[in-house]
Amino acid sequence: MTEQAYQPTERRPIQSREKRWSKAVAHWLATHGVSPNAISIAGMLACAAAGVALALTPRVESTIAERALWLAAAVLVPLRLLGNMFDGMVAVETGRASPVGELYNEIPDRVADFATLAGLGYAAGGSSPTLGYLAASLAIFTAYVRAQGKAAGARSEFCGPMAKQHRMMVVTAVALFMAVAPAVWRVRIGDAVSGGWGIPALALLVINVGCVVTVWRRLARIAWTLRGGAAA
Repeated sequence: MTEQAYQPTERRPIQSREKRWSKAVAHWLATHGVSPNAISIAGMLACAAAGVALALTPRVESTIAERALWLAAAVLVPLRLLGNMFDGMVAVETGRASPVGELYNEIPDRVADFATLAGLGYAAGGSSPTLGYLAASLAIFTAYVRAQGKAAGARSEFCGPMAKQHRMMVVTAVALFMAVAPAVWRVRIGDAVSGGWGIPALALLVINVGCVVTVWRRLARIAWTLRGGAAA
C-alpha cells in the first residue's frame, strides 16, 4: 500500500499565496531544489541580522551609517515574512511537507521574534531594552497560546491585532521611517534628562499592548471552540 503524503492540517491565512508572482517564485524555488527548511532558516537569519542592525544604530557615530542600519533592518524584516510564506508553498509543491517541517516553520519564528523585537529595544531614538524584551516575550506567548489551543483540540488561532505579520509590519515601518525621515521628525516624549521615548519605544509600546489584546482574543476564541461553539 502506498504511503500517503503528509498534509499540514492548518496554514496561516496569507493572501499573497494566491498571487501570480508568489506562485512563480515558489515554483522557481521548488524546481531549483531549494529546501523548505532552508527557506525557514534563511528567514530566521534575516531577522537575526535585522536585530543586530537595529541594536547597532546607537553605536555608530555617522548619521549615514545609522540610517543605513535602519534601512538594512527595513529590508531584512520583510524577508522573514517572505520566507514564512515560501517555505510552506515550496513544501506543498514538492510534496516535502512533514511534521519536522512544521518544527522548522515554528522554532525559527520564535528566534526571529526575539531577535527583532529585542534589537528594536536597543535601537537609537530613545528606545527601551525593557520594552523590547517584554515585546519579544509577549510575541512568543501569543504563539504559545495558539499552539496550546491546537494541542487541546481547537484550531490554530492566527488572529491579531498583533499577530506575526502585524508585528513585523510595525518594525519595518519604524525602521523605514527612521532611515529616511528628517531628524526633526524623530519626536520624543518625556524629559531630556532620561532621554524620553522616541518612535521605536512608542512602536514597542503599541506592539506590547497589541500582543496582550491578541492573547486575550486567542484565548477567548479557543475557549469558545473547546466549549463546543464555533470560533468567534
